[in-house]
Amino acid sequence: MGVRPGRLGRPSFCAGDAERRRKVSGACVSATMKTSHAETRRAPRKLEGAQTQYTAYVAILIVVAEIPLNMAIIELRKYTEIDWVAYMQEVEGVENGEYDYSKLYGNTGPLVYPAGFVYIFYALRHLTNLGEDIRTAQYIFAGLYVVLLSLVLAIYIRTKRVPPGVLVIMSFASYRIHSIFVLRLFNDPVAMLFAYGSFLLFLYDYWDLGCFVYSLAVSIKMNVLLFAPGLLVLLWRRFGFRDTIPKLLVFCALPQVILALPFLLTYPKEYMLGAFNLGRVFAYEWTVNWRFLAEETFLDKRLHLVLLALHILSLTVLLLVVWTRPHGGLWTVLTATPSPANRPSSHEILFLLFSSNYAGMCFSRSLHYQFYVWYYHTIPYLLWSSTVPLPVRFLVLIGFEWAWNTYPSTSISSGILLCTHLVLLAGLITASIVPKDSSDSSRKALVNKKAQ
Repeated sequence: MGVRPGRLGRPSFCAGDAERRRKVSGACVSATMKTSHAETRRAPRKLEGAQTQYTAYVAILIVVAEIPLNMAIIELRKYTEIDWVAYMQEVEGVENGEYDYSKLYGNTGPLVYPAGFVYIFYALRHLTNLGEDIRTAQYIFAGLYVVLLSLVLAIYIRTKRVPPGVLVIMSFASYRIHSIFVLRLFNDPVAMLFAYGSFLLFLYDYWDLGCFVYSLAVSIKMNVLLFAPGLLVLLWRRFGFRDTIPKLLVFCALPQVILALPFLLTYPKEYMLGAFNLGRVFAYEWTVNWRFLAEETFLDKRLHLVLLALHILSLTVLLLVVWTRPHGGLWTVLTATPSPANRPSSHEILFLLFSSNYAGMCFSRSLHYQFYVWYYHTIPYLLWSSTVPLPVRFLVLIGFEWAWNTYPSTSISSGILLCTHLVLLAGLITASIVPKDSSDSSRKALVNKKAQ
C-alpha cells in the first residue's frame, strides 16, 4: 500500500486493487473526517497568523516610541513619594550592619521583602547619591521599563497569538503602569522584569537558567510565587519527577539561601517571618479590589480563608480541566515518561504561568495600585487565549483600566474589577490547550498505523 502526503499534510491512500481499497476505506474516511475537523480548527490560527505577521516590526516601533514617552512623563509629571525613601532607609540599616529583619524599618513600616530586594536597592541607593537624586532614579526606572517591555514584546513575538494593535494598546494606554515605574519607583516592576526574563528563557527551553532567574525575581518580591503552581506542572511535564526535584532545589531554592546567608546566619527566624510573611495584614485604605466591603469584613480572617479556598479551587479546576486534560488527565501527566517530543509548547508555557498568577490575583486578600504590574502585561495574552468573545475582550480591558485608574478606589470601581476578574477567569477555565500530538505529522503517523 502506497501512502503519499496530500495537501496540508493530509494522508492520501492509493491502493492497487479493490480489496486493498476496501481494507483501508475505513481509515481513509476516518483520516478525511479528522483532517476536515483539523482544517476547521486551524482556520482561526491562519487568520491569527495573518494578523500577527508584523508583530516584530510593531514591537520595535513601540520600544523606540517608549523612550521619549517615558522621558516626557518624567519631565512633565510630578514625582510622588510613596515608598522610595522607606526603601532607602531599610537598605541603609543593612549597610550599617543590622541583619535582624525585625529591626529594619523605613518610614512606612518594617522591611517585608526578601534579600534580593536589599541587594538591588543597595545598588540603586549608591547610583542615586544615597537615594537623594530622585531624577536619576526616575531615569533608571525608565530604562527598566523599556527593558521589561522589550522582554514582554519578545514573548508576544515568540507566540504570535495577540494582534499587534492590541500590543500597541497594552503599551501606551495605561498611565498607571508608566507611573508605577517612573513616578513612584516601586520595587514591584523590578521583580516582574526578572520574572518576564525567566519566562522568555523557558520559551527557548533554557529551563535551568530560567529557574535561576525566576528565583531572583522571587528574591525581590514574594508575589512572583503566584506563578509557581504553573511552573511546577511545566517542569514535571518537561522533565518528570526525577529531574524536577533537583531543578527546584538547585536553581530555585539554593539562590534564595545564598542571597539570604547574611540574614540566615544571624537572625534566621526574623528573616523568614519578615521576608515571607504570608499572614501580613493589609491596610483597608489602599485596597483596590475589596472597597465595596466594610472595613471589619475586609479585615476578618474568615474572609481570608474563603479567598484562600477559592484560590486553591480555581487552581485545581485549571489543573484538572485545562492544564492536564488535553494530555490524558492529571494521572497521565504525573506518570508519563518525559521526552523532547511531548515538551510543552510556547503557548502552554505561557498559559500555565499566566493563568496560575491570574488565579492568585483574582482572590488576593488585597490589591494595591502598584500590584497592577503583577499581571498587566499578561492580560492581553490571557484574553486572546480564552473563550471570551472578541467584543467582550475589549470591554474587559476597559474595565481593568477604569478600575485600576480610579483613585481612591470606590465600591463601584472595586465591583467592576471583581466582575472583570471573574469574566476572564471563566474564559480561562473554559479554554483549551491543543496538545502537540495534534500536529499534522503526528496525525499522519496515527492514520498510517490504523491503515496497516
